[in-house]
Amino acid sequence: MSKFKAWISAARLRTLPLSVSGIMVGSAYALLNDYFNFSIFILAIATTLVLQILSNFANDYGDGVKGTDNQDRVGPMRALQSGNISDKQMKLAIILSSFVAFALAVGLIYVSFGSENLLYTLAFIALGLLAIYAAIKYTVGNSAYGYRGLGDLFVFLFFGLVSVIGTYFLFSQKLDSLIILPAVGVGLLSTAVLNVNNMRDQESDLKAGKNTLVVKLGNAKAKLYHFSIIVIAFASFVTYVYLLNNSIQYVCLIGFIPLFIHLLKVRKNKNPKLLDPELKKVALSTFAIALLHIIVSVAF
Repeated sequence: MSKFKAWISAARLRTLPLSVSGIMVGSAYALLNDYFNFSIFILAIATTLVLQILSNFANDYGDGVKGTDNQDRVGPMRALQSGNISDKQMKLAIILSSFVAFALAVGLIYVSFGSENLLYTLAFIALGLLAIYAAIKYTVGNSAYGYRGLGDLFVFLFFGLVSVIGTYFLFSQKLDSLIILPAVGVGLLSTAVLNVNNMRDQESDLKAGKNTLVVKLGNAKAKLYHFSIIVIAFASFVTYVYLLNNSIQYVCLIGFIPLFIHLLKVRKNKNPKLLDPELKKVALSTFAIALLHIIVSVAF
């Protein structure tokens, strides 16, 4: 594998659609309420994409230096694991990505709040720094929270609540209780992606001492947990669409059809290695739901 292909692989492009789903749902609600601003939308997307790539680099580095990515791992071979990228090179990429993410975040905050709302500016700068820290500390360091079963909580918070509610606030500078419902939905679906990943890697994570929630729960309870978060996500979106009182918005729920088919496959699964394709299905279904929210909000 060439060095360029190794970096593309390390960036894990298939994770990027999921990362912007919350931005799209928050933006769709801003569209419905006539708060949408294209510059804010583009900067929010760019910031989130860089944060996701940063997280992917940090995950590769953290699992690589800890030896978690080894011959027992089920998914694609990682960059450090393959030897195509050294730990020093990956560490430099993490530092550079952090600076780019912060610069984009500052630009986004300035476009949203200008120089007048100092309190909002400081709050979102703190939130941006926290997002960078969370992206790195998932697997990096002795206190990596991904190794203590806290990954699900952080994914729910940052991919769901922060992403959706934060995006809407950047547009409107207002809080709206209704936006909590799709924020919970996106957060739970994003958590479901992580849970599939952890179910797939349960055996290798257990051997490596990576105590994910799946490792702590065991396979049977992890499946029940998986069913629960997707069903609750569906209920959140149904309630949200109902309260919008706009029947065309029900079109957005089409994206749940492949998710329910996915649940049947998870229920029947007895070989964790066969769960790898399901990662893409859950991630792309979540992105489809978000995209439909944007399309419907623009068209109707």
